[in-house]
Amino acid sequence: MVLHTTPYSGACLHFLDGLSWSLVFPCYWLLDQLLASCVATSLEKHRRSQDPCSFLTLCVLISAPLYLLLLLASLPLALLGFVIWAPLQAVRQPYLYTHRRLAEQGQAGPGGVGLGEWRPQGRSFCFCSANVCLLPDSLARFNNLSDTHRRAREVGKRIRNGASRPQIKIYIDSPTNTSISSDCPVHTSGEAPDCPLHSLQDGQGLHDCPVHGEGTQTKPSSDCPLHASGVQISISAPEPDPQEEEAETGNHRPGEQTAGDTGSMTASRESLARYHGGDGGIGISSNNTLSHVPRTSIFKRPGRKRRHGDETFDHEISAFFPANLDFLALQEVFDHGSTTRLRRQLHRYFPYVLSDVGRYGWKGCCSSFKFLNSGLMLASRYPILDARFECYPNGRGEDALAAKGALFAKVHVGTSHQEQRVVGYLTCTHLHAIEGDASVRCEQLDLLLQWGAEFRQSSSQPPEGEKVLEDLVAFDVVLGDLNFDNCSSEDKLEQQHALFTQYKDPCRLGPGEDKPWALGTLLDPSGLYDDEVSSPESLQKVMENEEGRKEYLVFPPSKSHCPASSQKGRKIPLKGNGRRIDYMLYSDEGLQQDWKLEIEEFSFVTQLAGLTDHLSVAMRLAVSTGEEEP
Repeated sequence: MVLHTTPYSGACLHFLDGLSWSLVFPCYWLLDQLLASCVATSLEKHRRSQDPCSFLTLCVLISAPLYLLLLLASLPLALLGFVIWAPLQAVRQPYLYTHRRLAEQGQAGPGGVGLGEWRPQGRSFCFCSANVCLLPDSLARFNNLSDTHRRAREVGKRIRNGASRPQIKIYIDSPTNTSISSDCPVHTSGEAPDCPLHSLQDGQGLHDCPVHGEGTQTKPSSDCPLHASGVQISISAPEPDPQEEEAETGNHRPGEQTAGDTGSMTASRESLARYHGGDGGIGISSNNTLSHVPRTSIFKRPGRKRRHGDETFDHEISAFFPANLDFLALQEVFDHGSTTRLRRQLHRYFPYVLSDVGRYGWKGCCSSFKFLNSGLMLASRYPILDARFECYPNGRGEDALAAKGALFAKVHVGTSHQEQRVVGYLTCTHLHAIEGDASVRCEQLDLLLQWGAEFRQSSSQPPEGEKVLEDLVAFDVVLGDLNFDNCSSEDKLEQQHALFTQYKDPCRLGPGEDKPWALGTLLDPSGLYDDEVSSPESLQKVMENEEGRKEYLVFPPSKSHCPASSQKGRKIPLKGNGRRIDYMLYSDEGLQQDWKLEIEEFSFVTQLAGLTDHLSVAMRLAVSTGEEEP
C-alpha cells in the first residue's frame, strides 16, 4: 500500500484547500480568541485576584469587544470559504505521512539499531502513549489549560529530550564472577582512556570520574557501585541534537502562525549525573530544575529474571520519558497549528510520523459533520510500511464533533538472516469520553478488534503476482486513551470486554482489579498549576505518595456523594490509585513459533507536568526468538 504523503492527490485541490482556509481562518481565529477570553484558567484567575487592575484584566476588557466586532465582519468571507472547503474533505487523505531525509539513508533514528542488524536472539522495543490535550485554545481552557501552540512546542521538546538521554544498561552475570565482561563498551580492558565515565583532566593521570570522584586512577575501584563484581556497563548515547529550527514565518494557516517560544528549561537533555560512593548516593544533574539521579536500568540475561515483589519486570514513576524510545502514540492533537509545531519537534528524534489523522466534514460512516479530526499521532524510529485509519461511527453528543477512531500501522523493525522482514503492528486509538456511555465504548472496542484483524490480514498479503517470504511478526501493541478505568463500578462492561482476552494489560490483575503499583493517569485539572505538581520532579514525588495521589488524581465518584468539580477538600474515602484510562496492551498471538514477548519495564511518566491533564505511560517489551546468543 502507498502511504499518503500529501493531503490531496492534485495541485488544483491543494490550491482550493489553501484558498478556502485563507477565507475561513480569520473567523476561526477570532472566534477561538473571543471564547478564550471568556474562560480563564485557575492560574489567570489567581493573577487577577492578586491585582484586579492588572494589565491582563485590562487587555481582556479591551480585546473581547474588538474580537466580537472583527468576528462579525469576517463572517461573509468565512461562509464563502466554508462552501469551498467542506466538499474538499470528501477526497482528503485520512492521514499525512512525513519522514526525514536522513532516515532514507538507512538510519533508524538517534541511538537506534539499523534494520540490517536484527539480532538472532531478539530485541527489545520501547513504547509510549500520552494524551496531550492540544485542543483549540478556547476548548483547552475547559481543562484548565491555555496557550496551545506554546504547549505543543514544549511537549515535543520534552519528549525528544527525555527519549534522547544516554541509556545505561548494567548486565549482572553472576555475583561470584570477579571480572568485568570483555565486551563491555565502557571498559574493554583495565584502562579506559576514552571512557565517558573517566575523562582525562588536564592531560594528567588524574580523572574527573562521576562515579569515583576527582583524582582517581583509571583502574576501576572495587567499591564502585557501577563496577561491582561481574557487572557489565553499556552506555548508548544519541547522536548530537541538530540546531534549533529556523524562525517560523507568518502565514494564513494556523499551523504556520508565529508564536513565542519560552524555551525548554524543564527536563532538558540530561547529562550523566555525578555519583558519590556510599549508600544512597546523591545525584547532581546539569539541569537546574530536575536534579535527581536518573534511574539505571538493569537488564536480564536470557533465562534470568528479576522481581519487584511478585513482578518479573521493573515498574516505576519517572520524571523522564524512557531513553531510546522507539514508538510514540499521542491523543488529542486536534489543533492545526499545534500539529505542525509538535511534528517539527518530534522529527528531530523520530524519522517517521503519521499526523493530521482523521476526517473533516461528512465522510462515509462518519455521517455527522466533523469539526475536529481524530487527534491521533504516531511517531516511529522504524520505517512505516502500511497505515490505515478507521472512524468510529457511533459517537454521541460533543464527542461526535470529532472524528475519533483507530490508527493502525505496520512497521519494519528488521530483517532475518533468511531475508524475511521482521515487522510489528501498532494501534493508536481514542475512545468515546462521555460518562455513562459504556455501550458506545464497547461497540468501539468491537470495531477496534475487527478492524485490527482486517488490517493485519490485508497488510500481510503479498503484491499480486509476486512471491515473497512471509513476514515475521515481532509484536502487536494497542496504545491509547480508552476513557474507562479498571476500578470504577460504572465501567464494569468495558472491564470485561474481549479486548482483554486477546491483549494483555501489564497493570491489570483482572476485571475490576489493578495491580497494587498501578497508577491512575487522569490528573485533577484544578491542581495543574499548584507548586507541588508544577514540575516533572515535583509531580513525580507527589505521585509516589498515597496522600498526594488522593489530592491530585481523579478518582471514581462515590455513589453516596455528589461528584464535585474538584476533589480538593473532600472527605470521601478514596480507594485505589486513581482512574487509569491510558492503556498499553500487547498480544503474543500470531507470533512465530518459539517467539515470546516479555515486559522488561513499565513506567508512569510525569515529564509533561503543567502541559496536560494526563500522565504518560511507557513500556519496554522484549522479543525473544528462542535462539542462543552467538
